[in-house]
Amino acid sequence: MNLIIKKALRKPTAADAVYLIKSTGDLNNIKLTEQERDYIKKKHREKKNVIAVNRFKNIILIVYGHHPGSRSSRYEHYRKCGDDAREILNNEKVERAVVQVVNASKRETLAFTEGMALGNYTFDRYFTKDKNKRTNTLVNIDVYSHDISDDDLENLQTLIQAVYKARDLVNTPVADLNAEGLANEFVKMGKEAGFKVEVFNKKKIESLKMGGLLAVNRGSVDPPTFTVMEWKPANAKNEKPVVLVGKGVVYDTGGLSLKPSNYMDTMKSDMAGAAAVGAAIYAIAKQELPVHVIGLVPATDNRPDGNAYTPGDIITMFDGTTVEVLNTDAEGRMILADALAYAKKYDPELVIDIATLTGAAARAIGPNAIVGMHSKAEPYFELLQKSGKLTHERIVEFPLWDEYKEQLKSEIADLKNIGGAEAGAITAGKFLEHFTAYPYVHLDIAGPSFLTKRMSYNTTGGTGVGVRLFFEFVKSL
Repeated sequence: MNLIIKKALRKPTAADAVYLIKSTGDLNNIKLTEQERDYIKKKHREKKNVIAVNRFKNIILIVYGHHPGSRSSRYEHYRKCGDDAREILNNEKVERAVVQVVNASKRETLAFTEGMALGNYTFDRYFTKDKNKRTNTLVNIDVYSHDISDDDLENLQTLIQAVYKARDLVNTPVADLNAEGLANEFVKMGKEAGFKVEVFNKKKIESLKMGGLLAVNRGSVDPPTFTVMEWKPANAKNEKPVVLVGKGVVYDTGGLSLKPSNYMDTMKSDMAGAAAVGAAIYAIAKQELPVHVIGLVPATDNRPDGNAYTPGDIITMFDGTTVEVLNTDAEGRMILADALAYAKKYDPELVIDIATLTGAAARAIGPNAIVGMHSKAEPYFELLQKSGKLTHERIVEFPLWDEYKEQLKSEIADLKNIGGAEAGAITAGKFLEHFTAYPYVHLDIAGPSFLTKRMSYNTTGGTGVGVRLFFEFVKSL
């Protein structure tokens, strides 16, 4: 991580500084010249919320945080203001900035700092020339507030670091991150944060008869992996674990049901669900949340090599269910189904899967929210939606009615792996539900997981969506 967040010991004087205020009256508590005060008032009348005053020796930013509406919308306003401030500071080549609270709550201040930090992410691994010019200059954020402790900022830094890790994984191409490479990254996270990681190799996966994962992997020269991550603190509040399942398709060509070439451009991101699970458990373990959490990640790439699985194949899954394959590009549900069936062995309190599963979900709601469905998990789903509002990783509920299972009936097997032309996101969720026998939530992040254009603090490329959502949810448990 190239950013350090810590508590400031004194008010900023000659430093580059950001002042959080609510109204123009709060300007009286900041040492300003009359000319500066008039300039700030003028800009605020022009609907500017982040106003820069360049003193040549240093720059100060005035941030108007007043935002009518719900608590969650107010926090999001602060995050966006934080990203706006970050952009100005980087344009001015500032390396260290002090955030001083003049009038803002603890949670508002943390949201502002979170927006600054999330927006400061860069993925510059592959630049060779002018690398320093492409990297944000801001490397230190100091926060001056009587309400915020060192622990608060250390926890925020851990969460930001987890999101950065997820984004790095999503942004790394398959040439440098195949299924084994992804599993190795989870092993590193486990060593750093103190959670247990076990990686099943292909021989172990074959012995378990995970037919869905093995079928998708048949067209690849690289072996599949199945990673089990576990954080089980001695003071866990839950008797049964919460299980998070992440889709780990490290690259998806569509297999023999080949995608058009321009649809493959971003398919290195098809393991964003896996990245979210690993990074969330990293944050949960590093902050020692007293909740027993298990992460399961089936991983492979999906390619059309000579022995690739084909439309018409009948695949026997881990739990014995037979599946008629009608589209090899519906591979995510094939590998997730094995993991969901495997999760039964833990007698879980709740299982949540997260996956870049369907274009239908992305087309339905775009990049602004997550498609969610649930079975026998209403109170958990409501809590998850609340966490989604607080983190602005919002969840739109789609139905999981039994009528949708009609589309998955096969004439020659227990299930087909796709439904009809309509309600594709729902029939995918209905397919997965077949392999569950516990309170279950399905999250489709095909829309917000990878951006081709920056959206405030969600930078171009991998967003790390799901990490903050899961952390807030587990913390609320």
